[in-house]
Amino acid sequence: MPWLVGAVALFAAGVLVWRLSSSRVQVPCPAWLSWLVELDNPVFRNNRAAAIVAGLQLEPGMSVLDAGCGPGRLTLPMARAVAPSGSVVAFDLQGEMLAKVEARARAASLSNISYRQGALGSGAVGAGPFDRAVLATVLGEIPDQAAALGEIFAALKPGGMLAVTEVIADPHFQRRSRVLRLAEAAGFRETLRTGGALSYTLYLQKPPLAQAP
Repeated sequence: MPWLVGAVALFAAGVLVWRLSSSRVQVPCPAWLSWLVELDNPVFRNNRAAAIVAGLQLEPGMSVLDAGCGPGRLTLPMARAVAPSGSVVAFDLQGEMLAKVEARARAASLSNISYRQGALGSGAVGAGPFDRAVLATVLGEIPDQAAALGEIFAALKPGGMLAVTEVIADPHFQRRSRVLRLAEAAGFRETLRTGGALSYTLYLQKPPLAQAP
C-alpha cells in the first residue's frame, strides 16, 4: 500500500533528522511525548524500571541522581527504595518533565524527591555526593557525552555506581563499546552488564578509596 510505504519513509526520515541533530545540540524527547518513555518496553527486559532498579542494589538512606529523569519512570521506584531516610534528585533539561515528575510524586505521597533543571555536562548537577546515579536512554541526546559522564563521576561518592541503559528502539541509541570507552575514560569501571547488543544496561562503579595500610 503506497500510503503505508510513505508513512514508514516519513518516520524513518524523522528519526534520522532527530539523530543527526542531536550530535550538534541537545534534542531530548519533548514533554508532549513523555507517555512514550513512561512505559516499560515489553520486548527488552533490561530496560524495565524494576530491572534497572534491582541492579542498583538500593538501600534505605541512599542518595540517588536520576540524570535525564524524563517523566519519572525510574525516579518514583528509586524514591520508594531509598525511603524513608534516602533521597532522589530528579535532574532534567526540561522544566515540563520535572513538573510531570513532581505531580506524580505528589499523587504517590513521595516527599523525598528534589528537582533540578539543567544540561548534563554543564556543571548544573552539583557536587552531590550520590551513592547511585542512572542514565537511562539519555546519553545519545547529549552533545558532550564525555563532559556529562565526567560530571556524574565527580558527583558520585567513592564506590558509587552509575547505571547506563541503552535500547535500539531509541533514536539516540549508543553502542555498548562506545559507552564503555567513554565511561572508562571518565574513571568508571564496569561491574555488571545485563541484556545484549541491542538493549543493555551497564553498571559502572567509581572506584572506592584505597584502603589505608
